[in-house]
Amino acid sequence: MKNTSGAAIAGACWLLCAAASTAVAADPAMAPHSAVAVTAKSGAPASATAATDSQFKAIYTAEWKWRQAQRLEDEEDDDNGIRPDLPRVDPATQQARLRYWQGVLGKLAAIAPARLSAPERINYAVYRAQIAAFVAGQQFREFEKPLNADSAFWSNMADEARKVFTTSADYHAYLRQLADVPRYFGEQSANMRAGLERGFTPPRVTLSGRDGSLTSVTDVKTPQDTVFYQPFRQMPATIPAAEQQLLRAAAVKVIGESVQPAYRALLAFMREQYVPRATEALAAESLPNGKAYYQSKIVEFTTTAMSAEQIHQIGLSEMAKIRAEMGETIRQTGFEGGLPAFLQFLRSDPRFYAKTPEELLMRAAFIAKKFDAKAGQYFGYLPRRRFAITPVPDDQAPFYTSGRGGPGVYLVNTYNLPARALYSLPALTLHESAPGHAFQMPVAMEQKGRPLFRRAYISAYGEGWALYSERLGSEMGIYETPYETFGMLSYQAWRASRLVVDTGIHAKGWTRAQAQAYLHDNTALSDHEIETEVDRYISWPGQALSYYLGEMAIIGARKKAEAALGSKFDIRNFHDTVLHLGSVPLPVLEARIDAFIADGGKSPYGTAE
Repeated sequence: MKNTSGAAIAGACWLLCAAASTAVAADPAMAPHSAVAVTAKSGAPASATAATDSQFKAIYTAEWKWRQAQRLEDEEDDDNGIRPDLPRVDPATQQARLRYWQGVLGKLAAIAPARLSAPERINYAVYRAQIAAFVAGQQFREFEKPLNADSAFWSNMADEARKVFTTSADYHAYLRQLADVPRYFGEQSANMRAGLERGFTPPRVTLSGRDGSLTSVTDVKTPQDTVFYQPFRQMPATIPAAEQQLLRAAAVKVIGESVQPAYRALLAFMREQYVPRATEALAAESLPNGKAYYQSKIVEFTTTAMSAEQIHQIGLSEMAKIRAEMGETIRQTGFEGGLPAFLQFLRSDPRFYAKTPEELLMRAAFIAKKFDAKAGQYFGYLPRRRFAITPVPDDQAPFYTSGRGGPGVYLVNTYNLPARALYSLPALTLHESAPGHAFQMPVAMEQKGRPLFRRAYISAYGEGWALYSERLGSEMGIYETPYETFGMLSYQAWRASRLVVDTGIHAKGWTRAQAQAYLHDNTALSDHEIETEVDRYISWPGQALSYYLGEMAIIGARKKAEAALGSKFDIRNFHDTVLHLGSVPLPVLEARIDAFIADGGKSPYGTAE
């Protein structure tokens, strides 16, 4: 899973509004039957193409500047800038954003994609879906539910404290940001109250214990004990000692007088009002305008127009295939017994679990270096950016996923070591570090000449690639024992199970216990992981659908290319083409591979050596 933070997690939203959910399915940028248009040659005269390109660029350039001025957290550049304030999230601002993005959609409707150049047609496909997503989020008023079982708006706050502060200006900006916390928390709490009144909340069962990241701020003895004081502990020597002393005193004051009281007020609201009155029903379809809402989440996270029932059936079919692979792998281990007995053996034998957090981290690092030895055989282009391997912060770890990766970091959850199986660690590491998230996202960021909105994350592509990376580990020889191969298959089953479980919960009336039982019977996940994962699916409808459907699209594109190109197929060129494209809707990816085939299987970087 991508390393993200906040309640609008996993980078923006890719959906259309409830009232226009039919239009989402038919959107030219999203519909599979029209995807080829994004790479076909334009039949328009060169002058007309240049004019249309210019018209389109003017639209997205103006909107991007406006978006940045809005301080939209999920759209900031990949830099280390310290903001002097926090976003405005009040209803008036949200309505203004809705009107603005609706206006952008109107301008985009006046552009004929066929008249754009090939690169701008890809940009249009991504951007049109992106703006439609923002409109949908505003119309469904998702800002009234700025939290789920995985993350919350206040989880973001600690991320700023973990940045690298290099100048006095960074510290002054950060102090102003901390002073803005009461206003920001007040607006978020008001939005949550509005959601509470109309029954638009995460299910109550998924909120139990999630206030731990609040008490880590409210229950400490001094402001210096909070995470917000962390940047002031070790300050750059370039800042004079006297100024350092003043900055530290200012930090103690603002944390004690602004930040902690805001956290205390939010904690009281969560415990006394929000959680007790949160909705009990699990299904997204039980929320206001629920059927349209859940279908919009399917479009957002899969970039397809499939129905919940179609996805459910795909999940059941794929699970049957994976179960057969599991059976063969069990036989290779020499274990005598069926899948239930083998799963119990894996969950209970101490040989499969690290004894210390350091051991788990070191094993993850070793696996990451094993990939480095294979990288040149499978990729022609390697990203310049490296990544660190670090533990998940203590205040988030109890409800966090096993790992999470992104540019510069692979987070490994060392909480509850008996729940962190070593036989699954190779698959987890390939997914979250390299060649998964900590590899794919830097490659995309290093491509020059693309508009900044192309850095936004599309879950079906990003999670599909990361899951494909797990499968690729078999080809690369990363899995050294049948147990590690089974760990990979368990992770494949986990993601295929999500197709069944997510649609089961949100469209077919499944209970929490029913969803937990399905994962328990079909994967080697620990009970702790199963509980936290199911609560994530319940409170974050649709996101779990990204992974397996995205992987299926990449595998399907690869098989098509292999069949068409024969001896000309080079795995490095294929991987470079997929990653060079960056995060796009799946139909755009499929169309790009069609062009890759038509071009003879060439790498976008030239011939691989």
